[in-house]
Amino acid sequence: MHRTNNLRRAYIAGTGHAVPEKVLTNFDLEKMVDTSDEWIRTRSGIERRHIARDGETTGTLGAEAAKRALDDAGIGPEVVDLILVATVTPEMVFPSTACVIQEAISAVNAGAMDVNAACSGFIYALSVADLMVASGKCRHVLVIASETLSRITDWTDRNTCVLFGDGAGAAVVSPCPDGDRGILSTYLKSDGSKGEILYILGGGSRNPASHETVDQGMHFIRMSGRETFKVAVQAMGDAAMRILKAEGLSGEDVDLMIPHQANMRIIRATARRIDLPMEKVYVNLNEYGNTSAATIPIALDEARKNGRIESGALVLLVAFGGGLTWASALVRF
Repeated sequence: MHRTNNLRRAYIAGTGHAVPEKVLTNFDLEKMVDTSDEWIRTRSGIERRHIARDGETTGTLGAEAAKRALDDAGIGPEVVDLILVATVTPEMVFPSTACVIQEAISAVNAGAMDVNAACSGFIYALSVADLMVASGKCRHVLVIASETLSRITDWTDRNTCVLFGDGAGAAVVSPCPDGDRGILSTYLKSDGSKGEILYILGGGSRNPASHETVDQGMHFIRMSGRETFKVAVQAMGDAAMRILKAEGLSGEDVDLMIPHQANMRIIRATARRIDLPMEKVYVNLNEYGNTSAATIPIALDEARKNGRIESGALVLLVAFGGGLTWASALVRF
């Protein structure tokens, strides 16, 4: 969405994140599958990932991240008008995870719904929140991205099990108190013709859960790694270039890029596409791995809390995910 004159500016008023305490290192994975720390680090950049324990779910992690974001914004849950949860690992088919979190945080006046755009989900949900606030339909929108990918990972598949982790991040989107800050623009794109390179076959109406779908491992993430890498490099670079061009900006104007944390080589390629030095790219892939929709809000909260985002900074968010989907956003802090 490109900002028009009749819309008020929405901004990110607060952020928060939550990750499980349990950590699974590359050395732990060496004992589980035929892999090595060096192989994982050199191909992905991942060293550790956080894994949900029994009782920790997409809902519990999302609720904790939401509470921290609300505290950061200085508002209570009762003033939240809408809750959007980006996830591919919902609590259940329905009710939505957003409704589960609404109850958990006592956001009694909020509407709630889930958004499924895979790893691009946070930016997709942020775009909806921006429109709702900018149009005046809502005052405070809580955007949450929460994932427990360990529950849909095949821990015998060395090509995928080394990549994923669990975690949640959240942001409060509210009317901007001044005209200098806020969400400047968002860009959303998809290509359903390439959905077969990153997917889960089982559990939906096409392949309802059965003994057969379980026996065939159809409820696990399946990915064509080489093809996904090629498309991700092109798509994330395209999303970054297009949103900057639409705003009359270039990589030189960006103070910090927060990309989807899937693969270090993809991140570097995206930075090169807009001539952005890696010193201006926030990376926490080594600690968390790929937490799908949650990677960007986790990184955004960390970057804000550790001083990487100063007042007035222009931040570029960019992501790619299954669907296929890709997206970007420009935010002035």
